[in-house]
Amino acid sequence: MGSYSEFSPIFQRLAGKVAIITGGASGIGECTAKLFAKHGAQVVIADVQDDLGKSICEELKSNEFGGNISYVHCDVTKELDVQNVVNATVSKYGTLDIMFSNAGIAGDDSDKSIADAEYDNMRKIIDANLFGAIFCAKHAARVMIPAKKGNILFTSSVASVSHGVVSHTYVATKHAIVGLTKNLCVELGQNGIRVNCISPFGVATPMLRKGMGGMGKREAEEFVSSIANLKEVILEADDIAEAALYLVSDDAKYVSGLNLVIDGGYSTTNVALMEGTKRVMS
Repeated sequence: MGSYSEFSPIFQRLAGKVAIITGGASGIGECTAKLFAKHGAQVVIADVQDDLGKSICEELKSNEFGGNISYVHCDVTKELDVQNVVNATVSKYGTLDIMFSNAGIAGDDSDKSIADAEYDNMRKIIDANLFGAIFCAKHAARVMIPAKKGNILFTSSVASVSHGVVSHTYVATKHAIVGLTKNLCVELGQNGIRVNCISPFGVATPMLRKGMGGMGKREAEEFVSSIANLKEVILEADDIAEAALYLVSDDAKYVSGLNLVIDGGYSTTNVALMEGTKRVMS
């Protein structure tokens, strides 16, 4: 990605827009927050990682777009927190154009076998990934419906279109996000509101690396690349941010109800068939 200075107003695809990004203090959310701000949006980072969120704002104060980013503490599993961040945003800026519901967790692997699934772990994943998304959509819609415009974007996962690798509860929540996207698209389209989601392949974010036992970024990228379908290129958080920018910008003004899968063709492959064929032919 280029430097801040290369973005003159004529190239700013989100000039005058107001965006909330949950989970915006690290990983995909952080990259997206910075990119949206570069493109002229007023960005509110909503996260529970207070130190990280505030540090992003401090980091960007030294450049011409630093005033475009602010931070609000928000635990998306608590509806009141989500309501508060929406209310605070509208109070400050007068509107809300973009809700990027990106916050989520992987949980632990206790339910990779359904027989071992633990309620507490399942509940945490569902609360963060599904109820968090519903709360974001609900309170964004309160503002967007009267305005007859707006964009709601969710982060789903390649697990919404491929299976057998991560926990059952995580997969279920990511499938649910796709269903929620399509259902909201039908209702909210009548009010000029577009609703989409992004389903990325593995990105070496802090969340993914934590789920891989605290693996380093380079090591995580190498592992993900080893199981990927598309070789010689690494999927990065910046790539997902660029996709998010497209979906919430006027470049995608007639795109709604889309699950944009960014997986290098992984979900088109049959891994079991490939491995079985290798064993037979070897």
